[in-house]
Amino acid sequence: MCRWFDSAPGHIFILDMKKKIALITGITGQDGAYLANLLLNNNYKIFGAYRRSSSLNLWRLEELGILDSIELVSFELLEKSNIERVIKLINPDEIYNLAAQSYVGTSFENPIYTTQANALGALRILESIRMINKNIKFYQASSSEMFGEGIPQKLNEKSMFHPRSAYAVSKVFGHQITINYREAYGIFACSGILFNHESPLRGTEFVTRKITSTLAEIQAGRKKTLELGDYYAKRDWGYAVDFVEGIWRMMQNDKPKDYVLATGEAHSVKEFATIAARTMGFDLIWKGKKTNEYAIDKNTKKVLIKKNSKFYRPSDVSFLRGDAKEAKKDLGWKPKVKFKELVKIMVESDKKKSLKGKILQ
Repeated sequence: MCRWFDSAPGHIFILDMKKKIALITGITGQDGAYLANLLLNNNYKIFGAYRRSSSLNLWRLEELGILDSIELVSFELLEKSNIERVIKLINPDEIYNLAAQSYVGTSFENPIYTTQANALGALRILESIRMINKNIKFYQASSSEMFGEGIPQKLNEKSMFHPRSAYAVSKVFGHQITINYREAYGIFACSGILFNHESPLRGTEFVTRKITSTLAEIQAGRKKTLELGDYYAKRDWGYAVDFVEGIWRMMQNDKPKDYVLATGEAHSVKEFATIAARTMGFDLIWKGKKTNEYAIDKNTKKVLIKKNSKFYRPSDVSFLRGDAKEAKKDLGWKPKVKFKELVKIMVESDKKKSLKGKILQ
């Protein structure tokens, strides 16, 4: 089992000084798990930050087979004294701040907590680095949601922000304060503006994984329908494994710089669902008008997908597509997995789990 460390004063342990040391906040999430796996393969010592008050969900680390290789340490983004103790205790070479209240919909219900965790959490870490050791490298997980409702063009590092949720606003603050600490104090601090990146480790709260997991449950006879919000919202969807490689490359750069990571393609929720259903073995027929559209299975004539207005948000973003030319030029990064292959990877994973009777998380 993985080892756990308490950040309380006076706790001492020995580190392997031959390895780079990385602290990853949000290590139990999709990106944190994949990033930890990548860093372990590059001979890092990994400390994974977790909230003491939260129930730990370690299934992603277990699924990747790396749980035993990670040291878990209690870490609270809302408490600066705790952050300082952890950084002094570990003395990391690199800090990857992936932790956040990461659901756009939830940010409308909990805007203050979202801001405290996402915006001020990043500031607390940066200020701790400034006070303790300015040689620590810092990565901030920014988001394409910061761009908001843009025109249908590829967005890059110079595109303007127009955030349309508390989540997006909080991410803009985290992004800008990272730039400020880089420029004001000479800290190696960079942000990755990542467009949507998915995988079998994505939470079922996110629409892509909701689609693949629900269709798998329908096929297994445990659910009847898949309910979605805006079928026509378009996103730039890539593979999370590709994107965490880009994150790591940013931190190995000679100088800190912010980069967009994206595929450069935009696909609708309806398109994702249609391909996923076909891959799962369903033959969809879409019926009805755009405001009340639904899909039936051609073979059974049963409704498989229908619209539910409760999944609409007070303000939303209808189109996002990124331009990763700078990352390709400077970092040699480009996405390897294409859209249809991504859908297939996610469908086959959930189908396999569902057939084994596993709970789809």
